[in-house]
Amino acid sequence: MNINIVQQIKQHCIDFVSEDEFLQRFQAKKKLRIKLGADPTAPDLHLGHAVVLHKLKLFQDLGHDIIFVIGDFTAMIGDPSGRSKVRKPLSMEEIKNNAKTYFQQVSSILDISKTEIRYNSEWLSSISMAELVKIMSNFTLSQILARDDFSKRYRNNQPIYFHEFLYPLMQAYDSVAIHADVELGGSDQTFNLLLGREMQLYFCQDPQIILTMPLLVGLDGTAKMSKSLNNYIGITENAQDIFGKTMSIPDHLIVPYFELVLFYTSVELDQIKQRLSMENPMEIKMELAFLITEKYSSSEAAQLAKENFIRIHRNKEKPEEWIELVIEQEKDSSLFLVLYELGISKSKSEARRLIEQGGVMWNNEKMNDPHHEVRLANETHIKVGKRLFYRIVIR
Repeated sequence: MNINIVQQIKQHCIDFVSEDEFLQRFQAKKKLRIKLGADPTAPDLHLGHAVVLHKLKLFQDLGHDIIFVIGDFTAMIGDPSGRSKVRKPLSMEEIKNNAKTYFQQVSSILDISKTEIRYNSEWLSSISMAELVKIMSNFTLSQILARDDFSKRYRNNQPIYFHEFLYPLMQAYDSVAIHADVELGGSDQTFNLLLGREMQLYFCQDPQIILTMPLLVGLDGTAKMSKSLNNYIGITENAQDIFGKTMSIPDHLIVPYFELVLFYTSVELDQIKQRLSMENPMEIKMELAFLITEKYSSSEAAQLAKENFIRIHRNKEKPEEWIELVIEQEKDSSLFLVLYELGISKSKSEARRLIEQGGVMWNNEKMNDPHHEVRLANETHIKVGKRLFYRIVIR
């Protein structure tokens, strides 16, 4: 196997369990089954997911079989990884709605025509109680409690429910069901992936090789990028949002984003660090924002987003382009209902939250009361957050 290919595979990885096993498996099989699982707990994939997806794409480009497992069954439990409290299980309707957008989003990185898409309800929903008990008899409570998130909750007398113990076992069984040779994941998934190796041994399969990637820190500069923490950049967001959100990251994330989002080499990263010691970080961050926006949209969209950002935030001018929302006639309504009915917010609760957090301006007036009565009229201007500008037009 070409040593350069091994270095490419190892680049940026946290865990590689193990390189020797990988080389042996590659030489024996040539074409490996590479697994990545994702629970559709939210409709959007973000740059944090993309870190692992791009590693998966590398394997795809090398000619290996890619299996993307959508955890529609495990999402009903909720992954406890990295959580200090129980995660609310999702309904099947919520899971299906979230999963609908995954194909389109994943296709922006992977070649879907060469990707095997599987739902883990295919096998998990048919496991009998007798078989489940038999599987569980091979794993101990002390193994599960060794997980940092569980051990912390146990020490703090926070509740841990039995169904949460099942999650890592179910995710491990996914590897058995698809006969995974390699599984990828974030570094917070190491326990689950290692359990997959043990599960495969129990079922007399060769244990999968594990590759884990670093967790991308979110826009707040502290916690990992997460939809639930609202500190994320969606890979299918519009160019204005991708550019603007990237510009909002703290300076200490500039180098990690060049590394994990754009996959700069160590030599290129050293050059960025040297520039940061001599140049204004804002200029380098603008370069970063352009490259990320270009990666997930186009050069033209990235250039327009950059010009609009400079116009609004540096020159304090009005945006060149407003998003026009056409309505039939003037009307009076509560502000949060207007945002929802116009499609500016995805839900009424999101609209209320935007307003209460001071993220909405109505005709240049900051609004804080979701129930405030407003009049929708021609040339009404609505600003949401720092980057979205709407203008009402009466048909």
